[in-house]
Amino acid sequence: MAQAPAPALMLRDGDEEELRRLVRSSTARAGLVQRARIVLLASEGVGNGVSLGPRGLLEHVGTWTVDESTYTPVSQHHSETIFTIGNGYLGSRGTFEEGHPEERRTTFLHGVFDSVAGAIAEIANVPDWTAVQVLLDGDQFRMDSGSVEDYRRTLDLRTGELTRSLRWVAPSGSEARLDFRRFASLADEHLAVVTVRVTPEQDSVVEIRVPVFSSAWNLSDETNRIPYTEHLANLVGDDVVGAHVATVDRRYEVALAARVTAVGPAAASELWELPGALARTVRFQAEAGRTVGVDKVAAYETSRDGGTGHDVAAAALARARAAAGVDALAGANTARWAEDWAECDVEIDGDDDAQLAVRFNIFHLLVVGPRNDDQVNIGAKTLSGSGYHGHAFWDSEIFMLPLFTHTLPGVARHPLDYRWHRLPQARAKAASNGLEGAQFPWESADTGEEVTPTWLPRWDDPSALRRVWTGDIEIHISADIAYGAMQYWRATGDDDWFAAHGAELVLDTAKYYAARAEPDADGTFHYRDVIGPDEYHEHVDDNAFTNAMARWNIRTAFDVLDWLQEHNPARAADLADALDLTPDRLGIWREVVDGIVVDIQPDGRIPQFRGFFDLIDVDLDEYEPRNKSMHEVLGLEGASEHQAIKQPDVLMMTLLLENEFTEEQKRANYDYYTPRTDHVYGSSLGPSMQAIIAARAGLAGDAFEHFTRAALADLRDVRGNANDGIHGASCGGVWQAVVFGFGGLKIEDDGSWSTHPALPTHWDRLAFNFTLRGERHRVQVTR
Repeated sequence: MAQAPAPALMLRDGDEEELRRLVRSSTARAGLVQRARIVLLASEGVGNGVSLGPRGLLEHVGTWTVDESTYTPVSQHHSETIFTIGNGYLGSRGTFEEGHPEERRTTFLHGVFDSVAGAIAEIANVPDWTAVQVLLDGDQFRMDSGSVEDYRRTLDLRTGELTRSLRWVAPSGSEARLDFRRFASLADEHLAVVTVRVTPEQDSVVEIRVPVFSSAWNLSDETNRIPYTEHLANLVGDDVVGAHVATVDRRYEVALAARVTAVGPAAASELWELPGALARTVRFQAEAGRTVGVDKVAAYETSRDGGTGHDVAAAALARARAAAGVDALAGANTARWAEDWAECDVEIDGDDDAQLAVRFNIFHLLVVGPRNDDQVNIGAKTLSGSGYHGHAFWDSEIFMLPLFTHTLPGVARHPLDYRWHRLPQARAKAASNGLEGAQFPWESADTGEEVTPTWLPRWDDPSALRRVWTGDIEIHISADIAYGAMQYWRATGDDDWFAAHGAELVLDTAKYYAARAEPDADGTFHYRDVIGPDEYHEHVDDNAFTNAMARWNIRTAFDVLDWLQEHNPARAADLADALDLTPDRLGIWREVVDGIVVDIQPDGRIPQFRGFFDLIDVDLDEYEPRNKSMHEVLGLEGASEHQAIKQPDVLMMTLLLENEFTEEQKRANYDYYTPRTDHVYGSSLGPSMQAIIAARAGLAGDAFEHFTRAALADLRDVRGNANDGIHGASCGGVWQAVVFGFGGLKIEDDGSWSTHPALPTHWDRLAFNFTLRGERHRVQVTR
């Protein structure tokens, strides 16, 4: 991603091995190694990406747009992911308006989940607002029909608008230019807009159909697609068409109404109404060179917004009819985006590729952050794909929320409120395991109950099943949620929210960890049979991350109680009564917190879990080249016997709890665990955190390498799995890598802050904003 003359970024056939040699050479100059790594990633990336080499399908024409100039069907699912747009209420993949074979067309609405055929709850696909069909002299336009010329698709990160322009030669020989434009309004989250313009090169009959289909299919099972929605009614009124549906199991009601306006002299307009399908068709007798088209203004309403039955349908119809024209809607949307970018933008001089990649990652969090709903969280794949079924993990609090906490705190509060509202379910899970307190589920959907699948097919033998243990024993997530609540409170100073919601999250999770700790005769306490963030190793004892976060959680609970008793004694008394925080119980907590084991060796190294240093050591370079994870290479059982790790488990602990460890300890663990981490094919969560740690340790080359891996995770599809949706945690991690790593921002518990910059060698300037306790700060780092 380093800025360089064009020839330096060109990749010729046969150059890959030389680039690998440069990447691995310890004697190569840092700048050259950095550039070599970037070009190598450009050559090996799967699918589209920023144009860092001639094999890239996306062109780099600026720092605010993602541009595609080649229609490449083999990469369509990756393109659908990176061209996803949304507005914090809905998210729609970047499928073509007219449809395409094997497309994964989805529109997801925050909080609308369903269970199909008894399966686990997953984000439900709902009727699509983007569909428009164009016929030119009887030939239906499709990208895989006729001839496509002068093609360009552009995502404008500043406005959230997705446009497509092309010249089409129909099978019959008729020719026309087609222009598509769509956006989901950030100014009014219930509204979305599609426009189509057709300019024929000869007198032609242009027919534009605007369909609404009641059926929407689940896409998580490619071989057994099942409709998620049941048709209740068609919505018809003047120039409005739509559908009222309910999800098949949980009966969430969704109404989609679309107002269709002809642009140009329409020769005819008619309505097609069929069971489960409705369409308005506009026909033009178009003159050569004269542009005609339609504007489609769509409105969504759900039973989650209030009301059921007729009320839902009527609300959608009313929204569509009352909506302003496209120009006014676009203006309001652009203005609203400008407000968010004024808070969130990161500016980089000297590296246009990094600049675009960082904005791309920020954009994909901005389109999913819930602006007005405190009953939803952010799924691991945002609202951009069916990966992980739309479930929320620790990704939300640890990786994604910091961007919002420090720039748009009103957005950060909503996912935390989602957790607070679901404390009853977390308590029920703890109780089902014979424990007290709040044990949050590893995977969470709408209700807050555990939705981690119990069994999944083995990747080495899909006919066999493997047991999934994360929902049972990956228990660090409760502390991660408490950590997110404390980070939000310390950054915002929102005492009212913390007293009402945040304090209870911290106290009830501490209660769980005190109950879950197992005592030994020597006075120590342990967390046995757990899984840490490194999921290559299951059923381990004294995972350092889990132990340290549990200890932090309980210690912090004492601080919270002290604060409440001083600032809000009534709330302190209420919580002490509700959670049974008696002096005897708190005495037990003190014994537990003083006895939790976090083993630090004399040389500063911390075993990832008890016995980790006794496992078979591994040199990952010996397994190159490879295109799959070490979990797959070594097998389920083999991975547990080796020191290859999915993500930097111990290093993340030293980052989150950085004041508990010395700089020498941090460096010793970085040096030990970094070469044993499966950076590319392990977890997408790791590289950004590695970048922060490396930057703070003064390892500029390492920091930039890890940053690049995270920044290109989706643009370049580094892991080959972006088809399933955006890596939301990596997006948030990229922002953290720039701000906390290269920018060196450190915010202390008392509200003080400092910067210790560590710019990549080829960056000339870095600038960003952050909000601390209601005050907006501007940081600029230059050479």
